[in-house]
Amino acid sequence: MPKKTLTDLNISGKKVLVRVDFNVPIEQGIEAISDYDQRLRATLPTIQYLINQDCKIILCSHLGRPGGSVKEELRLAPVGDRLANLLGMPVLNLADCVGPEIESAIDAMASKDIILLENLRFHPEEEKNDPNFAEQLASMADLFIMDAFAVAHRAHASTVGINEFLPSAMGLLVQQEIESMSQALDSPEPPFAALLGGAKVSDKILVLENILNKLDHLFIGGGMSVTFLNSQGYSTGASNIEKDRIDFARDLLDRARSTNISVHLPEDVIVANAFSPNPSDIQTVSISDVPASWYIMDIGRKSAEIFSRALAESKTIIWNGPMGVFEMPKFSHGTRIVATAIGDLTGSTTVVGGGSTAEAVEALGLMGKMSHVSTGGGASLEFLEGKDLPGISALPDA
Repeated sequence: MPKKTLTDLNISGKKVLVRVDFNVPIEQGIEAISDYDQRLRATLPTIQYLINQDCKIILCSHLGRPGGSVKEELRLAPVGDRLANLLGMPVLNLADCVGPEIESAIDAMASKDIILLENLRFHPEEEKNDPNFAEQLASMADLFIMDAFAVAHRAHASTVGINEFLPSAMGLLVQQEIESMSQALDSPEPPFAALLGGAKVSDKILVLENILNKLDHLFIGGGMSVTFLNSQGYSTGASNIEKDRIDFARDLLDRARSTNISVHLPEDVIVANAFSPNPSDIQTVSISDVPASWYIMDIGRKSAEIFSRALAESKTIIWNGPMGVFEMPKFSHGTRIVATAIGDLTGSTTVVGGGSTAEAVEALGLMGKMSHVSTGGGASLEFLEGKDLPGISALPDA
Protein backbone atom coordinates (compact mmCIF):
# COMPACT_ATOMS: atom_id res chain seq x y z
CA MET A 1 0.00 0.00 0.00
CA PRO A 2 1.49 3.42 -0.97
CA LYS A 3 2.38 5.63 1.97
CA LYS A 4 1.87 9.34 2.45
CA THR A 5 4.73 11.46 1.16
CA LEU A 6 6.10 14.83 2.16
CA THR A 7 4.11 16.57 -0.56
CA ASP A 8 0.83 15.10 0.73
CA LEU A 9 1.03 17.21 3.90
CA ASN A 10 0.28 20.88 4.43
CA ILE A 11 3.59 21.81 6.01
CA SER A 12 3.98 25.50 5.31
CA GLY A 13 5.23 27.32 8.39
CA LYS A 14 4.92 24.24 10.61
CA LYS A 15 7.31 22.81 13.17
CA VAL A 16 8.49 19.60 11.50
CA LEU A 17 10.37 16.82 13.28
CA VAL A 18 12.47 14.88 10.78
CA ARG A 19 14.02 11.51 11.61
CA VAL A 20 17.27 11.44 9.68
CA ASP A 21 20.13 8.98 9.73
CA PHE A 22 23.35 10.79 10.55
CA ASN A 23 25.12 7.67 11.80
CA VAL A 24 28.44 8.49 10.12
CA PRO A 25 32.09 7.90 11.06
CA ILE A 26 32.99 10.48 13.70
CA GLU A 27 36.12 9.16 15.39
CA GLN A 28 38.49 11.56 13.63
CA GLY A 29 36.34 14.68 13.69
CA ILE A 30 34.69 16.71 10.97
CA GLU A 31 37.39 15.90 8.39
CA ALA A 32 36.50 12.20 8.55
CA ILE A 33 32.78 12.97 8.38
CA SER A 34 33.31 14.93 5.17
CA ASP A 35 34.76 11.81 3.54
CA TYR A 36 31.72 9.70 4.41
CA ASP A 37 28.81 12.10 4.31
CA GLN A 38 26.57 10.33 1.79
CA ARG A 39 23.84 10.06 4.41
CA LEU A 40 23.98 13.77 5.15
CA ARG A 41 23.92 14.71 1.48
CA ALA A 42 21.02 12.34 0.86
CA THR A 43 18.82 14.28 3.33
CA LEU A 44 19.48 17.68 1.76
CA PRO A 45 16.52 17.58 -0.68
CA THR A 46 14.05 17.04 2.18
CA ILE A 47 15.67 19.72 4.34
CA GLN A 48 15.76 22.18 1.44
CA TYR A 49 12.09 21.48 0.66
CA LEU A 50 11.19 22.30 4.26
CA ILE A 51 13.29 25.47 4.16
CA ASN A 52 11.42 26.57 1.04
CA GLN A 53 8.15 25.98 2.89
CA ASP A 54 9.21 28.30 5.74
CA CYS A 55 9.20 25.42 8.22
CA LYS A 56 10.93 25.22 11.57
CA ILE A 57 13.09 22.14 11.09
CA ILE A 58 13.92 19.82 13.98
CA LEU A 59 16.28 17.00 13.03
CA CYS A 60 16.76 13.89 15.15
CA SER A 61 19.17 10.98 14.71
CA HIS A 62 21.20 8.37 16.52
CA LEU A 63 24.96 7.92 16.32
CA GLY A 64 26.73 4.70 17.14
CA ARG A 65 25.73 2.43 20.00
CA PRO A 66 25.97 4.35 23.25
CA GLY A 67 23.81 1.79 25.06
CA GLY A 68 21.29 4.20 26.51
CA SER A 69 23.73 6.52 28.27
CA VAL A 70 25.65 9.64 27.33
CA LYS A 71 28.94 9.00 25.54
CA GLU A 72 30.84 12.22 24.87
CA GLU A 73 32.53 10.79 21.80
CA LEU A 74 29.11 10.05 20.25
CA ARG A 75 27.65 13.53 20.44
CA LEU A 76 26.14 14.78 17.18
CA ALA A 77 27.60 18.31 17.23
CA PRO A 78 30.41 17.55 14.71
CA VAL A 79 27.81 16.08 12.36
CA GLY A 80 25.65 19.18 12.75
CA ASP A 81 28.67 21.33 11.92
CA ARG A 82 29.24 19.35 8.73
CA LEU A 83 25.56 19.67 7.82
CA ALA A 84 25.76 23.43 8.30
CA ASN A 85 28.71 23.46 5.93
CA LEU A 86 26.76 21.49 3.31
CA LEU A 87 23.68 23.70 3.64
CA GLY A 88 25.54 26.98 3.85
CA MET A 89 23.42 28.05 6.80
CA PRO A 90 23.48 27.64 10.60
CA VAL A 91 22.46 24.45 12.39
CA LEU A 92 21.90 24.74 16.13
CA ASN A 93 23.22 21.66 17.96
CA LEU A 94 21.35 20.94 21.19
CA ALA A 95 22.70 19.07 24.22
CA ASP A 96 19.74 16.67 24.55
CA CYS A 97 16.71 15.54 22.57
CA VAL A 98 13.93 15.98 25.17
CA GLY A 99 13.33 18.14 28.24
CA PRO A 100 12.43 21.73 29.17
CA GLU A 101 15.59 23.32 27.74
CA ILE A 102 14.99 21.60 24.39
CA GLU A 103 11.37 22.71 24.35
CA SER A 104 12.42 26.31 25.07
CA ALA A 105 14.92 26.25 22.20
CA ILE A 106 12.27 24.96 19.83
CA ASP A 107 9.74 27.55 21.00
CA ALA A 108 12.26 30.25 20.12
CA MET A 109 12.71 29.04 16.54
CA ALA A 110 11.95 31.25 13.57
CA SER A 111 10.92 30.08 10.10
CA LYS A 112 13.72 28.30 8.23
CA ASP A 113 15.68 27.68 11.46
CA ILE A 114 17.31 24.26 11.78
CA ILE A 115 17.94 22.45 15.06
CA LEU A 116 19.73 19.12 15.49
CA LEU A 117 18.72 17.24 18.62
CA GLU A 118 21.30 15.24 20.53
CA ASN A 119 21.86 11.51 19.99
CA LEU A 120 18.52 9.73 20.50
CA ARG A 121 20.24 6.60 21.78
CA PHE A 122 21.58 8.42 24.82
CA HIS A 123 18.11 7.52 26.12
CA PRO A 124 17.40 3.78 26.55
CA GLU A 125 13.73 4.44 25.78
CA GLU A 126 14.57 5.09 22.13
CA GLU A 127 15.52 1.52 21.22
CA LYS A 128 12.76 0.14 23.46
CA ASN A 129 10.16 2.04 21.41
CA ASP A 130 8.89 3.50 24.67
CA PRO A 131 5.56 5.30 24.02
CA ASN A 132 6.24 7.99 26.63
CA PHE A 133 9.55 8.87 24.98
CA ALA A 134 7.89 8.88 21.56
CA GLU A 135 5.21 11.21 22.90
CA GLN A 136 7.85 13.54 24.37
CA LEU A 137 9.53 13.82 20.97
CA ALA A 138 6.21 14.35 19.24
CA SER A 139 5.10 17.08 21.64
CA MET A 140 7.72 19.44 20.23
CA ALA A 141 6.44 19.42 16.64
CA ASP A 142 3.37 19.70 14.45
CA LEU A 143 4.33 17.03 11.93
CA PHE A 144 6.72 14.06 11.61
CA ILE A 145 8.73 13.14 8.52
CA MET A 146 10.48 9.77 8.30
CA ASP A 147 13.59 10.29 6.19
CA ALA A 148 15.94 7.73 7.75
CA PHE A 149 15.74 4.71 5.48
CA ALA A 150 18.83 3.18 7.07
CA VAL A 151 16.91 2.57 10.32
CA ALA A 152 13.52 1.82 8.79
CA HIS A 153 14.01 -1.83 9.74
CA ARG A 154 14.20 -0.86 13.44
CA ALA A 155 11.04 -0.52 15.55
CA HIS A 156 12.25 2.35 17.73
CA ALA A 157 10.46 5.31 19.32
CA SER A 158 11.68 7.74 16.66
CA THR A 159 10.87 5.44 13.72
CA VAL A 160 7.65 3.67 14.75
CA GLY A 161 6.21 4.90 18.05
CA ILE A 162 6.12 8.56 17.11
CA ASN A 163 3.61 7.93 14.33
CA GLU A 164 0.94 7.43 16.99
CA PHE A 165 1.18 11.06 18.04
CA LEU A 166 1.74 13.17 14.92
CA PRO A 167 0.55 13.44 11.32
CA SER A 168 3.33 11.65 9.44
CA ALA A 169 4.76 10.98 6.01
CA MET A 170 7.94 9.74 4.39
CA GLY A 171 10.55 12.23 3.26
CA LEU A 172 12.04 12.58 -0.20
CA LEU A 173 14.97 10.27 0.60
CA VAL A 174 12.78 7.43 1.88
CA GLN A 175 10.39 7.94 -1.02
CA GLN A 176 13.26 7.62 -3.50
CA GLU A 177 14.59 4.51 -1.75
CA ILE A 178 11.22 2.76 -1.80
CA GLU A 179 10.37 3.71 -5.37
CA SER A 180 13.79 2.84 -6.80
CA MET A 181 14.07 -0.56 -5.18
CA SER A 182 10.40 -1.43 -5.69
CA GLN A 183 10.68 -0.74 -9.40
CA ALA A 184 13.81 -2.88 -9.70
CA LEU A 185 12.20 -5.75 -7.80
CA ASP A 186 8.62 -5.60 -9.07
CA SER A 187 8.96 -4.54 -12.69
CA PRO A 188 12.59 -4.88 -13.81
CA GLU A 189 13.36 -4.31 -17.45
CA PRO A 190 15.00 -7.52 -18.71
CA PRO A 191 17.62 -8.82 -18.81
CA PHE A 192 17.60 -8.62 -14.99
CA ALA A 193 20.85 -9.33 -13.12
CA ALA A 194 21.77 -9.70 -9.47
CA LEU A 195 25.40 -9.16 -8.48
CA LEU A 196 25.95 -10.47 -4.96
CA GLY A 197 29.10 -10.46 -2.84
CA GLY A 198 30.11 -9.76 0.70
CA ALA A 199 31.28 -12.14 3.36
CA LYS A 200 28.49 -14.64 3.95
CA VAL A 201 25.97 -16.69 2.02
CA SER A 202 23.72 -16.63 5.09
CA ASP A 203 23.36 -12.85 4.76
CA LYS A 204 21.95 -13.21 1.25
CA ILE A 205 19.81 -16.37 1.46
CA LEU A 206 16.50 -14.55 1.72
CA VAL A 207 17.47 -12.10 -1.03
CA LEU A 208 18.30 -14.99 -3.33
CA GLU A 209 15.06 -16.78 -2.53
CA ASN A 210 13.04 -13.61 -3.11
CA ILE A 211 14.47 -12.67 -6.50
CA LEU A 212 15.77 -15.89 -8.06
CA ASN A 213 12.74 -16.64 -10.22
CA LYS A 214 12.88 -13.12 -11.70
CA LEU A 215 16.54 -13.20 -12.76
CA ASP A 216 18.21 -13.67 -16.11
CA HIS A 217 21.76 -13.48 -14.68
CA LEU A 218 23.18 -14.30 -11.25
CA PHE A 219 26.73 -13.18 -10.41
CA ILE A 220 28.39 -14.31 -7.16
CA GLY A 221 31.67 -12.92 -5.85
CA GLY A 222 33.19 -11.90 -2.54
CA GLY A 223 33.54 -14.19 0.45
CA MET A 224 30.20 -15.85 -0.28
CA SER A 225 31.61 -17.21 -3.55
CA VAL A 226 33.89 -19.46 -1.48
CA THR A 227 30.95 -21.53 -0.26
CA PHE A 228 29.39 -21.63 -3.75
CA LEU A 229 32.69 -22.74 -5.30
CA ASN A 230 33.11 -25.36 -2.61
CA SER A 231 29.60 -26.65 -3.33
CA GLN A 232 30.75 -27.27 -6.92
CA GLY A 233 33.71 -29.38 -5.80
CA TYR A 234 36.48 -26.78 -5.86
CA SER A 235 39.09 -26.64 -3.12
CA THR A 236 39.08 -23.17 -1.57
CA GLY A 237 42.21 -23.28 0.57
CA ALA A 238 42.03 -21.83 4.07
CA SER A 239 39.11 -19.53 3.21
CA ASN A 240 36.08 -19.63 5.46
CA ILE A 241 33.43 -22.05 4.22
CA GLU A 242 29.89 -21.89 5.56
CA LYS A 243 29.54 -25.65 5.81
CA ASP A 244 25.92 -25.44 6.83
CA ARG A 245 25.16 -23.52 3.62
CA ILE A 246 26.85 -25.82 1.09
CA ASP A 247 23.68 -27.78 0.36
CA PHE A 248 21.74 -24.54 -0.07
CA ALA A 249 24.37 -23.19 -2.47
CA ARG A 250 24.38 -26.38 -4.52
CA ASP A 251 20.58 -26.51 -4.66
CA LEU A 252 20.27 -22.85 -5.60
CA LEU A 253 22.73 -23.19 -8.47
CA ASP A 254 20.88 -26.28 -9.70
CA ARG A 255 17.56 -24.43 -9.57
CA ALA A 256 19.00 -21.44 -11.37
CA ARG A 257 20.48 -23.49 -14.17
CA SER A 258 17.31 -25.57 -14.56
CA THR A 259 15.35 -22.37 -15.24
CA ASN A 260 17.91 -21.04 -17.73
CA ILE A 261 19.35 -18.39 -15.43
CA SER A 262 22.94 -17.66 -16.45
CA VAL A 263 25.08 -18.30 -13.36
CA HIS A 264 28.45 -16.55 -13.13
CA LEU A 265 31.01 -17.71 -10.55
CA PRO A 266 34.65 -16.57 -10.48
CA GLU A 267 36.99 -18.39 -12.85
CA ASP A 268 40.12 -16.97 -11.29
CA VAL A 269 40.78 -15.50 -7.85
CA ILE A 270 43.41 -13.50 -6.04
CA VAL A 271 44.85 -15.49 -3.14
CA ALA A 272 47.18 -14.58 -0.28
CA ASN A 273 49.24 -16.64 2.14
CA ALA A 274 47.72 -14.69 5.06
CA PHE A 275 44.42 -12.92 5.66
CA SER A 276 46.11 -9.56 6.00
CA PRO A 277 46.28 -6.19 4.25
CA ASN A 278 49.95 -6.85 3.51
CA PRO A 279 50.63 -10.58 3.16
CA SER A 280 54.09 -11.67 2.09
CA ASP A 281 52.79 -13.38 -1.04
CA ILE A 282 49.85 -12.67 -3.36
CA GLN A 283 49.00 -14.63 -6.51
CA THR A 284 46.27 -14.87 -9.11
CA VAL A 285 45.23 -18.47 -9.74
CA SER A 286 42.51 -20.47 -11.44
CA ILE A 287 39.73 -21.63 -9.11
CA SER A 288 41.09 -25.13 -9.71
CA ASP A 289 44.52 -24.19 -8.29
CA VAL A 290 43.93 -22.49 -4.92
CA PRO A 291 46.79 -23.51 -2.59
CA ALA A 292 45.69 -25.49 0.45
CA SER A 293 46.69 -23.01 3.15
CA TRP A 294 45.96 -19.78 1.26
CA TYR A 295 43.03 -17.38 1.40
CA ILE A 296 40.77 -16.23 -1.43
CA MET A 297 40.79 -12.42 -1.14
CA ASP A 298 39.23 -11.15 -4.37
CA ILE A 299 37.96 -12.22 -7.74
CA GLY A 300 40.68 -12.18 -10.40
CA ARG A 301 40.97 -9.71 -13.25
CA LYS A 302 39.75 -12.26 -15.80
CA SER A 303 36.62 -12.91 -13.72
CA ALA A 304 36.04 -9.19 -13.16
CA GLU A 305 36.20 -8.56 -16.89
CA ILE A 306 33.90 -11.51 -17.66
CA PHE A 307 31.43 -10.23 -15.06
CA SER A 308 31.66 -6.74 -16.57
CA ARG A 309 30.96 -7.91 -20.12
CA ALA A 310 27.99 -10.01 -19.03
CA LEU A 311 26.58 -7.19 -16.88
CA ALA A 312 26.72 -4.89 -19.91
CA GLU A 313 23.95 -7.02 -21.45
CA SER A 314 21.60 -6.30 -18.53
CA LYS A 315 18.99 -3.55 -18.36
CA THR A 316 18.34 -3.86 -14.61
CA ILE A 317 21.07 -4.63 -12.07
CA ILE A 318 20.80 -5.06 -8.32
CA TRP A 319 24.20 -5.10 -6.61
CA ASN A 320 24.76 -5.97 -2.97
CA GLY A 321 28.21 -6.84 -1.62
CA PRO A 322 31.83 -6.18 -2.74
CA MET A 323 33.69 -8.67 -4.90
CA GLY A 324 36.58 -9.04 -2.45
CA VAL A 325 38.03 -7.70 0.77
CA PHE A 326 37.55 -4.18 -0.55
CA GLU A 327 38.65 -2.45 2.66
CA MET A 328 42.15 -3.83 2.02
CA PRO A 329 43.45 -1.84 -0.98
CA LYS A 330 45.42 -4.75 -2.44
CA PHE A 331 42.18 -6.70 -2.74
CA SER A 332 39.89 -3.97 -4.04
CA HIS A 333 40.58 -4.38 -7.74
CA GLY A 334 37.76 -6.82 -8.55
CA THR A 335 35.19 -4.50 -6.99
CA ARG A 336 36.77 -1.50 -8.71
CA ILE A 337 36.65 -3.09 -12.18
CA VAL A 338 33.06 -4.29 -11.85
CA ALA A 339 31.83 -1.06 -10.24
CA THR A 340 33.43 1.05 -12.96
CA ALA A 341 31.84 -1.12 -15.65
CA ILE A 342 28.40 -0.76 -14.05
CA GLY A 343 28.87 2.98 -13.70
CA ASP A 344 29.74 3.27 -17.40
CA LEU A 345 26.51 1.62 -18.55
CA THR A 346 23.93 3.75 -20.33
CA GLY A 347 20.28 2.89 -20.56
CA SER A 348 20.43 0.50 -17.60
CA THR A 349 18.89 0.81 -14.15
CA THR A 350 21.54 0.16 -11.49
CA VAL A 351 20.44 -0.20 -7.88
CA VAL A 352 23.23 -0.49 -5.31
CA GLY A 353 22.57 -1.84 -1.80
CA GLY A 354 23.76 0.14 1.18
CA GLY A 355 26.43 -0.66 3.75
CA SER A 356 29.80 -1.79 2.44
CA THR A 357 28.61 -1.72 -1.19
CA ALA A 358 27.62 1.94 -0.95
CA GLU A 359 30.89 2.71 0.84
CA ALA A 360 32.82 1.10 -2.02
CA VAL A 361 30.90 3.06 -4.66
CA GLU A 362 31.43 6.29 -2.71
CA ALA A 363 35.15 5.60 -2.24
CA LEU A 364 35.49 5.00 -5.98
CA GLY A 365 33.75 8.28 -6.83
CA LEU A 366 30.95 6.52 -8.71
CA MET A 367 27.91 7.69 -6.73
CA GLY A 368 26.65 9.90 -9.55
CA LYS A 369 26.95 7.13 -12.13
CA MET A 370 24.50 4.73 -10.45
CA SER A 371 20.72 5.03 -10.80
CA HIS A 372 20.30 4.62 -7.06
CA VAL A 373 22.68 3.99 -4.17
CA SER A 374 20.86 3.03 -0.99
CA THR A 375 21.71 4.74 2.29
CA GLY A 376 20.68 1.65 4.26
CA GLY A 377 22.69 -1.53 4.74
CA GLY A 378 20.44 -3.76 6.83
CA ALA A 379 17.31 -1.93 5.68
CA SER A 380 18.06 -2.36 1.98
CA LEU A 381 18.91 -6.02 2.54
CA GLU A 382 15.61 -6.64 4.32
CA PHE A 383 13.73 -4.76 1.59
CA LEU A 384 15.38 -6.95 -1.06
CA GLU A 385 14.37 -9.96 1.02
CA GLY A 386 10.75 -8.91 0.63
CA LYS A 387 10.27 -8.04 4.29
CA ASP A 388 8.10 -5.23 5.61
CA LEU A 389 10.13 -2.47 7.25
CA PRO A 390 8.55 -1.31 10.54
CA GLY A 391 9.55 2.33 10.01
CA ILE A 392 7.72 2.34 6.67
CA SER A 393 4.75 0.18 7.69
CA ALA A 394 4.01 2.53 10.61
CA LEU A 395 3.48 5.49 8.26
CA PRO A 396 -0.12 6.30 7.24
CA ASP A 397 -1.37 5.01 3.89
CA ALA A 398 -1.80 7.52 1.09
